Amino acid sequence: MTTVNDVLKTICVDTLEDLRKQKQDYSEIESKLEWVIGSYEYDLNPVGLHEFAVKSLEIMKEVKKEKPRAFTKKLIEQSEKVIKEYESAALVS
Repeated sequence: MTTVNDVLKTICVDTLEDLRKQKQDYSEIESKLEWVIGSYEYDLNPVGLHEFAVKSLEIMKEVKKEKPRAFTKKLIEQSEKVIKEYESAALVS
């Protein structure tokens, strides 16, 4: 069964891949995403995934204003959805 944490990890991986495809330098957020993905795989604590999924989403939305084709609408919508699901689940816990 896939948990919201696993989906959050997948979104972070997909975002990292898309950031790497951009012509602009996103090395800082890329390295932090790499770190939190590895950290989650080690300890299954999703806090870092959530933090950098939110930061990555902000970057994607900002870039998309200038370059509409930079990031897919699907990735942005999926990111928003899983972030909301994670935050809802975190409030319940």
